[in-house]
Amino acid sequence: QVHLVESGGGLVQAGGSLRLSCAASGRTFSSYVMGWFRRPPGKEREFVASIIWSGGIAYCADSVKGRFTISRDNAKNTVYLQMNSLKPEDSAHYYCAARLITVANWEYWGQGTQVTVSS
Repeated sequence: QVHLVESGGGLVQAGGSLRLSCAASGRTFSSYVMGWFRRPPGKEREFVASIIWSGGIAYCADSVKGRFTISRDNAKNTVYLQMNSLKPEDSAHYYCAARLITVANWEYWGQGTQVTVSS
């Protein structure tokens, strides 16, 4: 059973930084893609970033490119989302997700962590 636990959310002023963590357990993730999604208040969930666990190839949404960085630590089985130059519109509930490289749908989700950026 895959288990994803997010942490690191909180309240920050605009222009500040936060680092989200996603601790993954339950299996070996070398064949997985790990992702971060967010759901702003009153809006649909949206893709933020993803990383292929094996090889570390990463992708970011245009809205966060240049400000957010996704990375992973193999030894700790943890995925990170470093968020810099935060804007009020980045306020959302952030979720970690995982899927096999060969599968299109995101199969596993964490409970999420709240990020609030004040202006």
